[in-house]
Amino acid sequence: MFRRFALLLIALVAVATPAAAQDERPVQLTIGGGWTGVYGAAADRIGNGGNFTLGVLFNVNETVGIQGEYAWNGIKNKQLLLPVFPQPLASGGVPSDFFADGNMQYGSANILFSPKVSGRAKPYGITGLGVYYRPVSITTPSVGYTTICDPYWYVCYPTLVPVDQVIGSRSSTDFGMNFGGGVNYKIADNGASVFFEVRYHYIWGPEIASGNVPTQPIAGVTPPTGSGLKANGKFLPITIGVRF
Repeated sequence: MFRRFALLLIALVAVATPAAAQDERPVQLTIGGGWTGVYGAAADRIGNGGNFTLGVLFNVNETVGIQGEYAWNGIKNKQLLLPVFPQPLASGGVPSDFFADGNMQYGSANILFSPKVSGRAKPYGITGLGVYYRPVSITTPSVGYTTICDPYWYVCYPTLVPVDQVIGSRSSTDFGMNFGGGVNYKIADNGASVFFEVRYHYIWGPEIASGNVPTQPIAGVTPPTGSGLKANGKFLPITIGVRF
């Protein structure tokens, strides 16, 4: 995936580089991708992943820009060991494997601040607000019968196979903020550039009422406390890309 993205960046750079010098464009397309780290309590429950961003940058003047952006952040599976009981509030649970899978998508409006510097490298700061959509699914390994009949698999009969059973699927749409910084490196006189950027995202998640229901500990996970549990999110995408 990342190899294909790198080839796409090279192609975009080649297209964005003009044969002759032009004035810097007031409007630029931004495309990038990279790695997303998950932090805070969520790091015990979902894994790190990759990201892809697409945006439009309006250069108000030499030092200020306004950017509208959409981003998709894939989250890797996280394996959890949960006790399973034959009935609620029973004792003697059997530890079983569960997997958390999901992603984070957002649309945001940001302001970029760039100091007046000479040379092709230009640092900048960025901050903004956005709306974040976070779906998550919990699965556990199970078994089921299926009829396989394929000569290339050398089999044609009903057989018991492992499957992933989805036991829970939820999503939340919330407001959040981001701030960070990066460096633009100008590759053409019309303002086309490659960039490296690090941003911290904080999401105000929903409050989940736990009431007085006792919870079982999850191996390797810090247990939550309190009757009102908040699903706040903390993410740190590291992105490289092009603006042209």
